[in-house]
Parts: sequence; structure tokens; C-alpha cells
Amino acid sequence: MGFRFWLLGFCFWVCFFFLCCGSVNSEGFLRGRVLIDGKSAIGRIDEDFVCATLDWWPPEKCDYGTCSWGQASLLNLDLGNNILLNAVKEFKPLKLRLGGTLQDKLIYDTEDHREPCIYFSRNASELFGFTQGCLPTNRWDQLNDFFKKGGAKIIFGLNALNGREIAANGCSIGAWNYTNAEMLIRYTVKKNYTIHGWELGNELSGNGVGTRILAEQYASDTIVLQNMVQSIYKDIEPKPLIIAPGGFFDENWYKEFIDKTTPTLDVVTHHIYNLGPGVDEHLVERILDPSYLDGMVDTFNKLHEILKNSPTSAKAWVGESGGAYNSGHNLVTNAFVFSFWYLDQLGMAAAYDTKTYCRQTLIGGNYGLLNTTTFEPNPDYYSALLWHRLMGRNVLTAGFNRTEKIRAYAHCSKQSKGITLLLLNLDGNTTVHAEIAFNRARGLHHKHRSHKHKSNARIPRPHGLEGEAFREEYHLTAKDGNLHSQTVLLNGNILSVNSSGNIPPLEPQHVNSSEPIMVAPFSIVFIHIPNIVLPACR
Repeated sequence: MGFRFWLLGFCFWVCFFFLCCGSVNSEGFLRGRVLIDGKSAIGRIDEDFVCATLDWWPPEKCDYGTCSWGQASLLNLDLGNNILLNAVKEFKPLKLRLGGTLQDKLIYDTEDHREPCIYFSRNASELFGFTQGCLPTNRWDQLNDFFKKGGAKIIFGLNALNGREIAANGCSIGAWNYTNAEMLIRYTVKKNYTIHGWELGNELSGNGVGTRILAEQYASDTIVLQNMVQSIYKDIEPKPLIIAPGGFFDENWYKEFIDKTTPTLDVVTHHIYNLGPGVDEHLVERILDPSYLDGMVDTFNKLHEILKNSPTSAKAWVGESGGAYNSGHNLVTNAFVFSFWYLDQLGMAAAYDTKTYCRQTLIGGNYGLLNTTTFEPNPDYYSALLWHRLMGRNVLTAGFNRTEKIRAYAHCSKQSKGITLLLLNLDGNTTVHAEIAFNRARGLHHKHRSHKHKSNARIPRPHGLEGEAFREEYHLTAKDGNLHSQTVLLNGNILSVNSSGNIPPLEPQHVNSSEPIMVAPFSIVFIHIPNIVLPACR
């Protein structure tokens, strides 16, 4: 009965603003309010929440007749490219997760490895379609030199299939042979290379991709990794994170794995490719469909609940996410339209207390933040960089009261004691004029997390609302309004690197705080409001 009264009260509050403050006219304008609960945070992300991946796929990796990886493998990537280095440097720091499917067929050229160190080669009869490959010691040295120059924080994905056999039912059986991994870790420590985390395996959880490992065995192997790292790093602080399993979320498998690794595990990773195969013709339709985007809420929520109800202190990360599997889709997952999906994912993941989100890829395939051939930043690179610079650690409940086509996210600001708001307009015909209202917002249009307070009282008017009369806005639009464009405009100006390969400055436009926020059709807006100080941000 109490819930019914609360629901009636909240609906009255929303309807009040719908009638009094929301209207649409024949010219395609919609007025409404962004509702923000600033009483307390619903999540807290890492300072370096934005993460990207580098993969092992060789040029021969092809999908649907298209070979999109070029020279983007960790084994052959041009580490001397200025754009690549500058792109990494801009994040200060950028987490980089090194791994992918072929990490579980990768041997390390260490003292225990007595075979020729050769690269992957195509063989359709082999697991994952490639032969075993090898990481030469000198390449590991080159990579670490690059990471140091770029100030990157490295997560390395270890081969979890070493020593196992694949049974007739597709399950990998036997314990992990960690000898080769141990030699790599010892060499890494000897060379004073800094590793932020060691991750065990790739997509071997649940039903697995290609093969799978039972949760009990995976937990046992993770404990072995943790003990090994503790021993090797005995006199070194801070110690690297222990990360696993880097697979697709399966509720029962993850629950058993987490229960049996306590308190070994630091980070639980899962992967996201919720849009389907890269060849699918309905990708754009799904990206712009609020109901489809909300389909990921269940996964984030279930993992959050498992961790909350377990003795573990492990935190959730998205360890790899490219949206559309099998290398993405050219001019979709590397074009402007994909920023709607990507930024919505960042906002939703943060609202469920995900600490880090790793995008597949920094470069490589058709879903890279950088162009695989030219290294020029794709639109999502600038979206990621703006998020990294503007969105602070504390996550606030936010939503828009007039249409599901506006996705709204709010954080305490990274640049001030104020707030940063992110608005995504999935509608190509309507310009939205939005004002901000502060309330303990619940039950908003899309299913983002919010606190369940017993009281639904309005919070006090935020400090500074009538102080400095400006805010900073960053409007992202596609060149010529073409959603498939790989050129993005910031406040009407094209973003591109200069002749020296430097990333352009990302300058805001200053707007009087008394004016409503204008969100153009098919556009993205970050709004930094420094003079609004909410209780959650103090």
C-alpha cells in the first residue's frame, strides 16, 4: 500500500512538470526537465574509468569477407606513430587492457620456452581459427617502452588454456599450467615494468567462446595466480590487481566463481557485445532504440547484486566491449552514430557501480577509437576523452521527464565541485530545450538505478544556483548530419589532429546559466555546471 501512495505521488510530480513545463510545437521543439537526485551518489567509478583494449588479431583475421585488423596487432602495431602516442597521452592516464581471443593461444618467449617464437597463422581447423602464436621478449620490451612514454596503466590477459585438453563436450579440462605465465611475470618484474593488473583468460566463462572452463576450476586457477603474484611481488607495492574471468556474464557461473575465489579476487570482468554480429543490418536501429539500450540493465544489476551479497571485496569492470561482435561494422561502430551506444553504456555501467569500462578497441577492427589505417581519431575517441575529463567519480540519479529519446546521465564534476550532465538525443527530428530540476528522482523513463528513499521530499535548493551565471557546454554532432560520418564536430568545429599528430583542444562554449539547455536532433551534449554544488558532491 505504501508503494502505491509513493508511486501516485511521484507520478503527480512528473505529470506536473509534463503539463506545466513540457510542450512540443509543430516546428519540432520539445521542452522538458532533467531530473537529478543530488542527495547521495548511487555509484562511484575509478578516476580512470575509461579504458581501451589492444588485441592480438593478425592481418589475416577476417569477418564476412572483410579483413579489418591490418597492422593493429600487439605484435605488429607501429608504436612509433605520433598520433597513437598522443592519443594515449591525452588521458593521463589511459588504462589499456592487452588481450582478446588469441591470448589463450599465446606463448611467451621466456627462458622456459624452447621452441621457435613464431606469429599466429591462419588455420581453420585450429581452435579460434589460428595456430599458436608467440610474444617475443624484445616486442614485450618495446611495448612497455611505449606504455611508459604514454603514461598508460596496463592490464595483461594471460593464457588460461595452457596445460588443458578440450573434451568432446567442448569443456577444457585439467588445471592451468602456469609455468610460462610465471616466467613472463618474473621477467616483467626484473625489468621494472609496471603492470596494473594480471587477468586470467578470455571468454571461457559460462558456455564460453570456442571452449569453456567450469567455475570451480577457474576459481582454483585464479587462486593459483593470486598466490603466484603475491610471491613474485613480495617486496613490491602496490601489487598488481588480480582480475578474472573476462567472459560473458552467466549468472550461475559468475556466482559460483565469485563465491569460490573469495577473498582472492580484486576485479570481476565481463564482456559486452549486445548489438549482435557486425554483419547485422539493424545495428543503427538498435543503437537509437531506448528500449533496446535498456536491455543491458539486467546484466549490470545482476552482477552488482551478486557482488553486493557476496563476502568478496571484488569490484565490477567491463573488461571488453565492442557492441557488435566479429570486429564490428564499418561506418557504424567506427562512426558518429556509435557514440550514442558507447556513451549510453558508460553512463549505465557507472550507475551500477562499475569501476572501469574497457572499449574494444583503441585501434583495430571496425570498432576502434582510432582509424586502423591512418590512426586518426574516430568520433568515439573524442566522446571518450570528454567523458574522462568531465565526468567525476560520484554518480547521480538522472533522467528526462518528457521522452525516452533523451538519455540523461549526471556525475559530480571532475573539474569543479559542481556537476556534469550528459544528454544524448536519439531523435533526429526534435530539438529539446531542457531545464534542470533537483529532486530525489525515481522511476524515470529508462531503467537506470536510483536510491529507494522512504521520503520523497524535495532536496534544498543547491548552493550557488544563483551564483556565477555561466555553464560550459560541449555539443557533438556529425559532419553534414550524417550519422555514418567518421568526422565529428564540437560546437560546430571539426575535430582533427594537426600535421604533428597532436590531438586538438576540446574547448567549450559558455552559456548563461539562466538559459535552457538546447539539444539538437541526433546530438550529444556534455554540460559542466561549476556553480551547482549538491550534497553528493561536497
